[in-house]
Amino acid sequence: MVQFLDIVPVDTIFYTEIYTNIIIPKFVFYYLQKEHLERYNTAGGVPSLTQTVLNKIAFPVPTLEEQAKIVEILDKFDTLITDISTGLPAEIEARQKQYEYYRDLLLNFKEIS
Repeated sequence: MVQFLDIVPVDTIFYTEIYTNIIIPKFVFYYLQKEHLERYNTAGGVPSLTQTVLNKIAFPVPTLEEQAKIVEILDKFDTLITDISTGLPAEIEARQKQYEYYRDLLLNFKEIS
């Protein structure tokens, strides 16, 4: 198994060193979001994760190029859903084009095969 990051618990936070020659930090961020770390909680009150539990999480480590493509795609999706000034106009434009397409299709009165 390739070591690509060190996670050290410090009180209620984790200090992480990521080996960027092996893995892109934003790829780690997105993967940890997908992993839903809350399900690894080991405490009853204040949420807590242990180093032992974190070390058991298996990460896929695609090539840096593949990681960069994944991050680029997820960044675009994130922008679309979180930035109302970008996402909403793009969605309105897409729905407008969809409406025009179906309007024209319905009103051309040609037989559809």
